[in-house]
Amino acid sequence: MSTGYWDQVQAADFEVPADRPLDDLTAELTTMLGSTRPEVRDGTAYPALATWIDRGVYDDLLVGLGDGMVAGLSVGLGEAGTDTVFRRSFSALIVGECLERDNEQHLVPPAKILDWGDRIAVWFLTERDSRGYVADKGWAHAIAHGADAIGALAESPHMSAAEHQALLDVIAERLVQQPADEPLASGEPDRMAHAAMRILRRGTLGTDVLEPWVHRLGGAGNPFRGPVDFDPFALTAAPQAFLRALFVHLSLAPQPPEIRSDLLLVVIEALRLTNAPFLQVRTSE
Repeated sequence: MSTGYWDQVQAADFEVPADRPLDDLTAELTTMLGSTRPEVRDGTAYPALATWIDRGVYDDLLVGLGDGMVAGLSVGLGEAGTDTVFRRSFSALIVGECLERDNEQHLVPPAKILDWGDRIAVWFLTERDSRGYVADKGWAHAIAHGADAIGALAESPHMSAAEHQALLDVIAERLVQQPADEPLASGEPDRMAHAAMRILRRGTLGTDVLEPWVHRLGGAGNPFRGPVDFDPFALTAAPQAFLRALFVHLSLAPQPPEIRSDLLLVVIEALRLTNAPFLQVRTSE
């Protein structure tokens, strides 16, 4: 189908075309999610699918749509620097949209939500392509989009304390394992902190869980742990950036979690320890 066809759909405020079956339209849009052309991927495929999900077009088909998008997370998985990242990354965005719709309308069985959650987590930890903006091809942003999906998953009524703890551990593991030569330089730590806040707002986790979680990130984000033969700031950049972003969210974001005050003290202490040389004040004699 020509881009002109979809230009008309976009111009009509993404009304569902009546001249083709929805299955055919969905299959084509799914393929377009993997396009290297941002106007096709970001400008047409994603907003069309997201709009139709939000308007209830897929309410009776949401399980099948989500299954198809979860399957897209495995396309080219393990590759880095290739164009398959677009299909994986934008599939994650659409899975997130499916989850957001279910959070409002309760359309998907609990077992299916848990299955999607497992597969999102496996993909998020396995994804090797952490590029943000790709020249001439637009946003890849797999880590940011994965964080968005995790945030949507966290607000599912089918998630309990155990699942919320597991999601926080997934975020931490992703940050700790981030390769030093692949910095998260396009706002990913902020998106991951936003996802963490969505988990924390559920109010299912106490300091007995959260304090060790922050300490793990603090240990991984401390570049002053002794002599090394490589740049320690590159290795610790991701968890350090996340801790700083989490501090900002806890300090400034609306609707803070009930545990905000206690958790903020833990995060401040982690930042103090991991930035100790910069916090010293020289006094003149």
